[in-house]
Amino acid sequence: MNTRLLSAAALSTALTAALAAPAAAATPAGTSARPKPLIGVAVYLSYGKGFPISRYEPGKGFTKLGVMPMTGQFSASPDGRKLAWITDRGYVRVGSGSTAATVARGAAAGFPCATPVWSSDSRRVAYVKKGNSDAGSVSVVGTDGRGGRKAGTTLGVCHLAWSADGRYLAGYAGTTEGVYRLDVRTGKAVKVKGVGLANHVQSLSPDGTKVVVAPLSRNAPGGDGSWPGGFRPAVVDVATGKKAAIPVKGSLIGAFYLRDGRLVVRVAGRAANTLVVLDKNGRQVQRLTEPAAARRQALLQIVR
Repeated sequence: MNTRLLSAAALSTALTAALAAPAAAATPAGTSARPKPLIGVAVYLSYGKGFPISRYEPGKGFTKLGVMPMTGQFSASPDGRKLAWITDRGYVRVGSGSTAATVARGAAAGFPCATPVWSSDSRRVAYVKKGNSDAGSVSVVGTDGRGGRKAGTTLGVCHLAWSADGRYLAGYAGTTEGVYRLDVRTGKAVKVKGVGLANHVQSLSPDGTKVVVAPLSRNAPGGDGSWPGGFRPAVVDVATGKKAAIPVKGSLIGAFYLRDGRLVVRVAGRAANTLVVLDKNGRQVQRLTEPAAARRQALLQIVR
């Protein structure tokens, strides 16, 4: 499936080295409601003992959702309440805590980068089917195990991201040679321009026109395919390859699009990291300090 990634058997060893808002004012009919400020609810992965995945909420602290499977293939739901993961037998599992169910079988297993991804409403999961070629068949299934269907075939099978409008999935190639966006309506995939090599896709804009990626230089190692604790993000226009400026100072270690189009940029700090929120025009509208305990953890999901 890929040539520059480690197998699941090597993942455990590799990972040990890895590292309340007020209600919006009433808005007149015909105008857009102002987005509510973030309050800092998010999901994190710790690369410490047991690889716990937890939901953080200000005032309540961390609540454990589960642990990372040894396949390394997992993702957190946008509502921050459940996980989806792939077992070593290719089962797609959904749940949290001690409650989980198998919603599909036949997923590609043993490749840490082949992670499932949630729809923005937390009701569906997309995953890569088992196969023998670099291009993978992507399927979508409801979290109740119903409505399974094929979404299309793409070379971008790694670290899938799903646009909030539900139309596009994007991922990087298992060889790290580029990023591809799949149109789930037509089943066709296109290569994102302007990205030669990449080893992570973190987010898609709500309309799927821009993708947040971790680009690689020509001689950089591809890594083991696991979810990164942090990376220097690039925001790339799918059609033109133009990279959008991220007007945030500091050491950037990630970026997520919210469903309303705001971009949240993660900035490394000595005591704690900071989340900087940009509006659609790139203007800074908010800054939040993450919990100190999450400073070295991977950010999986920004909930609200």
